[in-house]
Amino acid sequence: MLSIRPTCEHCNTALPNSSSEARICSFECTFCASCSEVLLLGICPNCGGGLVARPIRPEHLLERYPASVEVIFRPVDIAAHQAKILASRTQHSKA
Repeated sequence: MLSIRPTCEHCNTALPNSSSEARICSFECTFCASCSEVLLLGICPNCGGGLVARPIRPEHLLERYPASVEVIFRPVDIAAHQAKILASRTQHSKA
């Protein structure tokens, strides 16, 4: 079950369960839409997987299955992340 993390790992913006701005990868790394789309280019800096919209847990299930309250704040080295993406794309285009 998704932990529904409460904030963006990069900028610490609040991302409550009801937020349509939350993006996650298959390992549940969580980022806001702005960081995901503008800075991270839709790629998780932790695992390299794609970032997609996080589902919203139905309100009536939150009591039984609460969202996480654990904040994970690990700002990303954006320049290094984008350089890694560019190198990967360049390598794939040569193949």
